[in-house]
Amino acid sequence: MAKRYIDVMDTSFRDGFQSVFGGRVLMEDFFPAVEAALEAGITHFEFGGGARFQSLFFYLRENAFEMMDRFRQMVGPKVNLQVLARGINTVMLDTGSRETIDLFARLFARHGTTTVRNFDALNDVRNLRYSADRIVHYGMKHEVVVTMMDLPPGCHGAHDVSFYEKVLRSILDGGIPFDSVAFKDASGTSHPDKVFETFRMARRLLGEGVHLRLHTHETAGVSVACYLAALEGGANGIDLAAAPVSGGTSQPDILTMMHALKGTDYDLGGLDLHKVRKYEKRFKECLREYFLPPEATRVNPIIPFAPMPGGALTANTQMMRDNGDLDKFDDVIEAMTEVVEKGGYGTSVTPVSQFYWQQAYANTVFGPWKRITPGYGRMVLGYFGRTPVPPDPEIVRLASESLGLEPTEEDPLDIADRDERKSIAHFEEMLRAEGLETSEENLFIVAACGEKGIAYLKGESPLMVRKGESEQQTAKGGEPMSGKYTVVVDGKRYEVEVIEEEGADRIAARPAPERYEARADQKSEAPGAVPIHAQTPGKVWKILKSPGDTVEAGETVMILEAMKMEIEVAAPVQGRIATIEVKEGDQVEEGGLLATLE
Repeated sequence: MAKRYIDVMDTSFRDGFQSVFGGRVLMEDFFPAVEAALEAGITHFEFGGGARFQSLFFYLRENAFEMMDRFRQMVGPKVNLQVLARGINTVMLDTGSRETIDLFARLFARHGTTTVRNFDALNDVRNLRYSADRIVHYGMKHEVVVTMMDLPPGCHGAHDVSFYEKVLRSILDGGIPFDSVAFKDASGTSHPDKVFETFRMARRLLGEGVHLRLHTHETAGVSVACYLAALEGGANGIDLAAAPVSGGTSQPDILTMMHALKGTDYDLGGLDLHKVRKYEKRFKECLREYFLPPEATRVNPIIPFAPMPGGALTANTQMMRDNGDLDKFDDVIEAMTEVVEKGGYGTSVTPVSQFYWQQAYANTVFGPWKRITPGYGRMVLGYFGRTPVPPDPEIVRLASESLGLEPTEEDPLDIADRDERKSIAHFEEMLRAEGLETSEENLFIVAACGEKGIAYLKGESPLMVRKGESEQQTAKGGEPMSGKYTVVVDGKRYEVEVIEEEGADRIAARPAPERYEARADQKSEAPGAVPIHAQTPGKVWKILKSPGDTVEAGETVMILEAMKMEIEVAAPVQGRIATIEVKEGDQVEEGGLLATLE
């Protein structure tokens, strides 16, 4: 009896990079591994979209469209190259207008995409209709998605088999065109029995001719069991990754799954064990200089209680490393449980997972529900669509008061179309103001990346790649291990790189980025001055006031950027700005002195 063919999509070069390195991997470093994957027989890759679009412009000084073109040129015309899109958000964190969604589909088709996996984190089917139409219109295959997770204990009303059947029937009843159906569990928290019953339901509802696949992560430790359950339930495809970007926060390893299916009637795309091993060896060589965060390699047993996606977990911990507050990670994860419970059960996948994380971070730093973050607040108010269940009424009230917005049930696309800041004309104006070309690619870069997109196009974006970083451990005998360290000499910070060489260690040093480190109990030397301190680590994004300006109590003095949030720093009392102690771009510690009033 012939074995049942299972299509494997290799997620290494998109979700793998996002889940392990926060998306920060340079194309010249990984392209040799793509060639090795082809030699191993891989014919289906996830190669772009999701957070791997913005991250190239934000951190790598690379153009995502150029990366996609080169990837396509390397693999040839027949290989299935797939991207991830977020419905009305496409590859942005905010809702796009119909103009920008159409531009997204046109450009991604132009730059080598075969298939678009298209999801809505709220499972609001309204948010899939227009993007699906545009994807098909431009000749790409549409893989429509039902997003999955398990709810924290004691929560009910969504994310069970009957809920997923309701979503799937809504897709069918809405006439949304699709070529395949994926069930996407970004947090890896769905349990195997639910996965099995979900796929049996979907197969009964859709018939034998529809391609079904499961996407999950190893973060909670049950991914292989869930894949086995999905296959038994009728799945035709699964997503896997290759070491060193497999397991932990990423997808299960290709070799692991091949081992798990020994003796079964499933054929993982005819992959050859020895060729896959060669591919992984080459891949490890390509990425040997990259800092591998320890949390990316581990199963985290608390994730089922606070469903943080693997693709967001390391991105957030890396930002916490940059901010110097990684010690708060466990507290933020614990705070996420209540944030999910009160938020209406949107699936923990971008952008909702980022809303959950930002609100949990705010609850940890400022106190429970003292601040409502903009994304979370707009979500519970309905500006991204309908949540699976109504959010907590008290949180809705707090969000409405904090953001000055009324709850809405209006179609989010109609709201976006009225917003001039989301129009093509607005993005053209931004480019012209900077003397930049108004090509379609540049327009979409600015639409997706805002001011950071402008900075990239002007050649002013930072290069933030972590290679050779160390947790400042020491080797036996107390000698420093190879790696990068930060030291302070005569009050100045230096980044020091220790390189082990035969017979001696070589040390290279350079000035570290400026970082303001005044503590919360420090006072200005100016008599009678009222200090304004940073309540969280972050980067000074905008300074809105100058010395001599008068301010009212509660008026914004400056804006910090932390965890992809803009955090307003307000004057605690009425007064006059005496000093501004930081400048834009400075990294500040929690408690750092930002300004003084008199």
